[in-house]
Amino acid sequence: MSVLKFRTVDELNQPRWHSPGDPRLYDAIAAVWDLARQMSPRTFPHGVYRFRSIEEMNAQRNMWEAEHVRRVAAHNAAAPVGPDR
Repeated sequence: MSVLKFRTVDELNQPRWHSPGDPRLYDAIAAVWDLARQMSPRTFPHGVYRFRSIEEMNAQRNMWEAEHVRRVAAHNAAAPVGPDR
């Protein structure tokens, strides 16, 4: 990642947008996805699942998502908080 230099404080507040098709856009998206994956990894059971209805599929996905939320909450509860980490 490169170091950005600013001449004035006003330049700090300018959004850094990449134009569609700019190769740096894809690198920026990949960096955001990688950060999200590191901060909160999602795991789903391997395999192919068959469902009889959309409702059954949604219920299974909701169970997986609820389990993910429970794991993240348990991890956050165990992690030390505050300046003396």
